[in-house]
Amino acid sequence: MKKVILKSGISLPAIGQGTWKIGDRPDKRVQEIAALRTGIEHGMTLIDTAEMYGSGRSESLMGEAIAPFEREGLFIVSKVLPENAGRKSMRRSCEESLKRLKTDYLDLYLYHWRGSIPLAETVECLQKLKDSGLIREWGVSNFDTADMRELEALAYSGNCTAVQDLYHIGSRGTEFSLKPYLRDKGIAFMAYCPLAVNGKLRQGITENAVLKEIAAAHSATVQQIMLAWSIRDGNTIAIPKSASEKHTIENARAAEIELTEVELRVLDKEFPAPDREVPLDVE
Repeated sequence: MKKVILKSGISLPAIGQGTWKIGDRPDKRVQEIAALRTGIEHGMTLIDTAEMYGSGRSESLMGEAIAPFEREGLFIVSKVLPENAGRKSMRRSCEESLKRLKTDYLDLYLYHWRGSIPLAETVECLQKLKDSGLIREWGVSNFDTADMRELEALAYSGNCTAVQDLYHIGSRGTEFSLKPYLRDKGIAFMAYCPLAVNGKLRQGITENAVLKEIAAAHSATVQQIMLAWSIRDGNTIAIPKSASEKHTIENARAAEIELTEVELRVLDKEFPAPDREVPLDVE
């Protein structure tokens, strides 16, 4: 499994596991737990969730899924909602997430998206959680370059470890300024929805002839090529969701695919990067 190194020196798999919409259906619980465990067994030891996902149901399912594994071998990520990201509620939200996950600490806690609470207060609360040992690292989600420059001016900003945004081959807006900024600061980038599973941006991607041709050349699926493309820069962690063991194994094996320079140029032509700043995609 390819690795991404955090500024703190922690080595993480370049492909992890997402859990959005996992835990919503009781009839799929056994299948979803098996998929997560299979992912861990295949090296995808980073698992991402949030208190928002199923109003805590995803965290509860994760808690059951990770129970048989050594906690130190996992990297558990969760997120705090904007309305809970201040002095009144953040510690309680974190502790409730920990209870659902059945763990004593989070490896990474993310501010899910910006709300009305001042950013300085949110960052202060995140740092207090780190100082208390409830979380090991903190970061932000759905932040663009302007948000990061605002964050940079605050106390403790140097402790921001990761930024998580939507990113896939059909949504490359973060490449214009955000990803270069993060690399310069030593901040890892986490790509949610790397398989373009939702929204209008999905249309046509999985049926694209160029992607299909490259997939055939690697004896891979289009989705595997999309994942291999998303982690090509060495500073990106993709977190695809999978509710089946078969797709989970395919996701893990995507990390073994090395796209050639010719293939990357062809994909750039087919799915061009932006030549100007564009708003973040969120779906």
